[in-house]
Amino acid sequence: MAWVMWFTGLPGCGKTTIADKVLTILSEKGIRVRILQLDEIRRAITPKPKYTEEERDIVYASLAYMAKLLADEGVNVIIDATANRRRYRDFARLLIPNFAEVFIRAPLPVCMEREAKRKAKFSPKDIYKKAAGEKAAVPGVNVAYEEPLSPEIEVDTTSMNLEESAGFVAYRILDLYVSKS
Repeated sequence: MAWVMWFTGLPGCGKTTIADKVLTILSEKGIRVRILQLDEIRRAITPKPKYTEEERDIVYASLAYMAKLLADEGVNVIIDATANRRRYRDFARLLIPNFAEVFIRAPLPVCMEREAKRKAKFSPKDIYKKAAGEKAAVPGVNVAYEEPLSPEIEVDTTSMNLEESAGFVAYRILDLYVSKS
């Protein structure tokens, strides 16, 4: 049975980088995985995003439902999305039988430093600078970020490098889902 992992954490914490590396590790083991990257999908759902609470409700519910549909078809999914409110991730947990949260932990100053240097293909640029000028609603700065209460997997990217973080997540996924199928 397919599974869905929701990678959550502050913008710039390393979600996308770790998700990509986990995909590589699992692919090398013959495990098919699809990454749903919210920053890419948002362009189709809300081409001119306002980042309001109502818009976020719609976007995150859509993302959870997309993941459910893929999982129902036997496709393992990694969701790469901040999902600043627990209710977004809880909704996915209700929809998807084999669901787990992966909390990518990093303190805000580290995330801000990483975000300033990142070259992500779909992520908006300079969000922390924009948040300081009140031109962007950014989780952890001027919009609340609610950490998972009991994530199935948690990595602290200040104490683990990329390879360690991705390896830890990949092997936990194997332990949780693959070895039991």
